Amino acid sequence: MTDWPRWQVCQLSQLGDPGARGFEVGGGTWPFRGFVMQQSGELKAYANICPHLSHPLDMLPDEFFAEDGKVLRCMSHGALFVPDSGLCLAGPCVGESLLTLECGSDGDQVWVRAPETLQEGIERVREGAGTKAPGRA
Repeated sequence: MTDWPRWQVCQLSQLGDPGARGFEVGGGTWPFRGFVMQQSGELKAYANICPHLSHPLDMLPDEFFAEDGKVLRCMSHGALFVPDSGLCLAGPCVGESLLTLECGSDGDQVWVRAPETLQEGIERVREGAGTKAPGRA
């Protein structure tokens, strides 16, 4: 749990299954960017920040899943992530994870707890706050 604000980011009916949708919250020059995804009826949300070089995962809007719909992919360097945990299983950041965001839905409204700035999200990823697999340095 975090003390980050709660943001309404999309409608549940806008997500496929599997499907993902990017969002931007906060303000200023560097608003925070993340994405919500649904797979097998389960909602997850992550910061749109690859642990490798802090690039966004999608180069095209809302293109987070690989073609097979089974893994998430960073379009910059090809890192592959397990959707239900955010753990990188292939690519330059194996063993690291996407920054997980608390999320849920109220009826058709999907909400996420997220920081107001991209900088705060990047700092959290660089701190390794929950981004390392157990047993990894």
